[in-house]
Amino acid sequence: MSVGPGDGPLTWNVAGLLGDIAGADRTYPVAGVELDLGEDVHQSQPLDGMVRLVRTNRGIVAHADLTTALDAQCSRCVKDLTVPILLHLEEEYLPSLDLATGRPLSTDDEPDALRLTDHHELEFETPVREAIWLAEPIAPLCRPDCPGLCIVCGGRLEEGGHDHPDAEIDPRMAALLGFREADE
Repeated sequence: MSVGPGDGPLTWNVAGLLGDIAGADRTYPVAGVELDLGEDVHQSQPLDGMVRLVRTNRGIVAHADLTTALDAQCSRCVKDLTVPILLHLEEEYLPSLDLATGRPLSTDDEPDALRLTDHHELEFETPVREAIWLAEPIAPLCRPDCPGLCIVCGGRLEEGGHDHPDAEIDPRMAALLGFREADE
């Protein structure tokens, strides 16, 4: 199931939880969720895990333990690989409307706080998407000791057979060749 901004599986109506006492909670499974992560990031496995919503004296705190995997390429040998992603999120959401009166609540004190929708829904997709982007490795490797690509032919060094004849040496560097032969 593919999810775009504002769609379902990571959105929960929390009106009932807002009516409960502080400390009340609800737990929701997350299974098989595919997010739109943009053009450059693609899931190779859907999002799975659990989300626990806890009522506080101010609003709702969402605790999540989620897993997914991303398609990537080794930064050394350009081999396709799958990168597992483990997410542990904790986000506080404040109401945007008074539950009893339906009147809008002031956001002046905390303008950057995450807010519930006007229908008392907690939309968790944006924080999850951002956490995946932050967890994506900058330079993924197929293995820690990946030797990379041959600088002469571009082949993978792990595949062997990369003895290439010496190229013509720049005359300005010819003197350095003597040092190598002396050391050998």
